[in-house]
Amino acid sequence: MHLPIKKSIALLAVLAVEGACTRAELATLFPGQTVVESTTFRIARDAEMELDEEGGRDYLENIEDELRKRRLSRVVRLEVQAGVGDTQLAILVERLQIEVPDVYFVRSPLDIRALQPLVDLPALEHLREPPLKPLPVLEPRELADIFGRLREGEVLLHHPYDSFDPVVAFVTSAANDPDVLAIKQTLYRTSGTSPIVQALAAAAEKGKQVTVVVELMARFDEQSNIRWARSLEESGAHVIYGIRGYKVHSKICLVVRRGPHGIERFVHLGTGNYNDRTARIYTDCGLMTASRTIGEDASAFFNSLTGYSDPPKMRRLAMAPTGLRERFLKLIERETRRATEGQAAEIRAKMNSLVDEDIIRALYDASRAGVRIKLNIRGVCCLRPGVKGVSETIEVVSIVDRFLEHSRIYHFRNGGDDEVYLSSADWMPRNLDRRIELLFPTGPEARQKVMGILDAMFLDNVKSRRLMPDGSYKRRRPNKGEEPFRAQLHLYRQAAAAMERARAATGVTFEPITLPEVKAQTS
Repeated sequence: MHLPIKKSIALLAVLAVEGACTRAELATLFPGQTVVESTTFRIARDAEMELDEEGGRDYLENIEDELRKRRLSRVVRLEVQAGVGDTQLAILVERLQIEVPDVYFVRSPLDIRALQPLVDLPALEHLREPPLKPLPVLEPRELADIFGRLREGEVLLHHPYDSFDPVVAFVTSAANDPDVLAIKQTLYRTSGTSPIVQALAAAAEKGKQVTVVVELMARFDEQSNIRWARSLEESGAHVIYGIRGYKVHSKICLVVRRGPHGIERFVHLGTGNYNDRTARIYTDCGLMTASRTIGEDASAFFNSLTGYSDPPKMRRLAMAPTGLRERFLKLIERETRRATEGQAAEIRAKMNSLVDEDIIRALYDASRAGVRIKLNIRGVCCLRPGVKGVSETIEVVSIVDRFLEHSRIYHFRNGGDDEVYLSSADWMPRNLDRRIELLFPTGPEARQKVMGILDAMFLDNVKSRRLMPDGSYKRRRPNKGEEPFRAQLHLYRQAAAAMERARAATGVTFEPITLPEVKAQTS
């Protein structure tokens, strides 16, 4: 293809210095020349890694090699500014060796991150949402004696309404407590300056037994995880670089402590990552407990990950890929059986995606039996609700609001003896078959709070969209005479009210007594 020299130079400038200057500044690269035509584009490359786990090379070095290759891997998508000239487009398609169906024309700016500073301009307060800062759940004295607080009862955290500080205090206290013997934790994604990782490193340096299962294959966080893993190893921690054939996606931290009456275990289980930054913008639930049975299950879980052993038998926890799918199916089938017997039956669930065929078939069977099913699914949903004779009793809603809905909650009515579970797993084949996940129950106090979260999800008529039988989504709006209900604001107000009640219960308030007759005399 032959082009006039000036047009060739302009295109070369875009190709060579993409992101280094603005289009208006292109002429400064070629003094005396005229920029005839220019465009902006963005490419996406294949990010899949092909690892030979059976090879002789070190697994860590293998991943680092693949990360280096990723920068030059095959182009799978080309986004180009709408209005691009035919000549420029033809050159891009040829040079990038991409098929025309993989080219996407974009009218908006290709990288809207450049607009981020506008959000913080002081003159735009009227356009911004009011700030919703995470609220303290535990008092400072409870954070200072976190293990003593957990002996009194479990603590349920609902981020980002509830502060992430108790989780940080949990690990930090374990690192500093001379009676703590061991800390075992899984890490999938962490922040750049993670206080969790810093506490684990400090604990290892103090001679505590620290075992960390780092998932090196967490997509796009591989390099960060490699850096943290090496840092922890240098501190003396025992680092497990994932499990052969599976991604470790569970979120669990176990603290083993020498107590006044023998060994005691404290556990944190979560639906989201140990990431103090995303805990401010993702909705997730975390359970902190001193339950003996959950502690024993947690020990069995880590023993199975850190040694060559059969999957553990657990009493309170359920684990993928060795039994979580079966557990979910049995719970759904129990509701189906109750409905068939004429009992009230209900399933409510909240997750990121619903894809698994076995689960979907079981839900269809439950619906045909009369089970009432409500699903809050933020992302992909392969189930069709409201289909006559198939899913008439199923409702699916999706909420997209200022916080990313990320928690996984599963509620089964169980004849009125409600069972509520939290999990790191969605109802997807990858979670149930190819990842190591955990499902954990909530106690009586936490159960009511979690059921309240579900209640709010299905009452939202501001940021909620309902999935229709044809696969389309319809925005929900308040009916005539109905008050607007925004789930995330409601949950924040609830958290704020709970905080005020806790302060009122533990604080002392001096209330002056005024006498009307005295006021009248002195006025």
